[in-house]
Amino acid sequence: MALLLPTTMMKAKEPHIISNYARRRAIINGYKSGLEEKLSRQIADAGLEVLYETDKVAYVWPLRNSTYTPDWKLPKANGGFFYVESKGRWTVDDRQKHLLIREQHPQLHIRFVFSNQNAKLYKGSPTTYAQWCEKFGFLYANKTIPQEWLEEGE
Repeated sequence: MALLLPTTMMKAKEPHIISNYARRRAIINGYKSGLEEKLSRQIADAGLEVLYETDKVAYVWPLRNSTYTPDWKLPKANGGFFYVESKGRWTVDDRQKHLLIREQHPQLHIRFVFSNQNAKLYKGSPTTYAQWCEKFGFLYANKTIPQEWLEEGE
């Protein structure tokens, strides 16, 4: 059975059919993607509290105020925390947003888990998601949260 969702991209009477089983299950469980649901299970399996989209971070996009809701908030041993953001597609807006957030909130630490760290930024780009993160000093991982990140809060 397919999950039907309305979409503004189609005619008003034609619902969007989600055919990917992992994504459909993720949406039913309150996530936006199969990767988010997978990472949530990984955090829970590590014995950590799953703090999914609990915080809002205010930032200014040039000429407008905006907020960003990080996917997960994970603890650090020193009592601090860091955010983990799962990304399937890493659009130019996403990249600009995270550079603005880091500039406006240098005390925040945001790390990324990509569904494919070797994906190119855009068709024909010489740069991968991983290379972009390295260039701008963001920590990242491929497909799963590294065990070291999960152990930081112990």
